[in-house]
Amino acid sequence: MGQRFNEIKEKHIEFIGEQKMFFVATAGKEGKVNLSPKGSDSFYVLNKNRVVWLNLTGSGNETSSHVQENGRMTIMFCAFEGSPLILRLYGIAKTIHPKDKEWEEIKSLFPEMAGTRQFFDMQVDLVLTSCGTGVPLYKYSDDRNILVRLWKKRGQKKVEQYWKDKNGVSIDGIPIKM
Repeated sequence: MGQRFNEIKEKHIEFIGEQKMFFVATAGKEGKVNLSPKGSDSFYVLNKNRVVWLNLTGSGNETSSHVQENGRMTIMFCAFEGSPLILRLYGIAKTIHPKDKEWEEIKSLFPEMAGTRQFFDMQVDLVLTSCGTGVPLYKYSDDRNILVRLWKKRGQKKVEQYWKDKNGVSIDGIPIKM
């Protein structure tokens, strides 16, 4: 049975900590809806209504373009092992970039990862849970560290050039602030 909460409860934090991946959904005023899977040690609950997650450099930067436009974000965790559960966090997010004053404080919460592009800081205003009995069972085997190894090998200057070349405009043509 689904339940609504106005804050992240301790049992939710425990569930989040057990999950190996999560999904992030955002949408701009118009254009495409974006849904991205995330993994690694990249999610942190700051308090009962605030979470942050680390975003690595990748092929696109749609989440950032949508957040700069309206901030709306949904994060979903679902149990692929153990007892079934789906947990969604709804709220308003902002991006934190290396030039922002919060950067060092938020960065210190996460392991050092080459290719770290930005953090998303979300104020959670709704938590929904549902049964998750329709989600298949999968066994976790390991993280794919290919992206982190790639950016470590290429170095920070090439990461920043990639941001300029590939991450400056959304698929809907919206310029992305970096």
